[in-house]
Amino acid sequence: MIDFNSIEDLKRNGFKGFKKVNDLWNNRSDIPKEKGVYLVLDPNFNKPEYIIPGVGGFFKNRNPNVPNAELERNFVPNSLVVYIGKAGSLTGNATLHSRLGQYLRFGQGKKVGHWGGRYIWQLKKYQELIFCWKPTPGVEPRNVEVSIMNNYSDQFYMRPFANLVA
Repeated sequence: MIDFNSIEDLKRNGFKGFKKVNDLWNNRSDIPKEKGVYLVLDPNFNKPEYIIPGVGGFFKNRNPNVPNAELERNFVPNSLVVYIGKAGSLTGNATLHSRLGQYLRFGQGKKVGHWGGRYIWQLKKYQELIFCWKPTPGVEPRNVEVSIMNNYSDQFYMRPFANLVA
């Protein structure tokens, strides 16, 4: 079982990167052009503060913001991980580099299709969020994501803060 509150354990389980949002906004070259899974970590996880409006983009003119009460309902106490995602499929073209690029551009207010996980962009300290990733060569990223999500749910009895669907 992964200890989702230990960066060292995440590293032992194959996650790499551990880059802050600001660093990735300036340079995404470290993100691999491979399929895989990724996590978003909030180092301020025990003291979340929210902003309205957040900084997420209005994709298809839809407002990505939700009320504080909704954010508080989704908050997972004592969880460093705030989002679990996947990039690509065995038959698709998306990679960690392209998918995380979309997610990061969405967080810069761009009209980009990354609706899932949008709640992270309403965290007051969104610039301190940390992204890490794990390439899954030859393995369907969705299967790895489901396994990680199940492991997370076993530990916290709910899905991560910004995962709106299982």
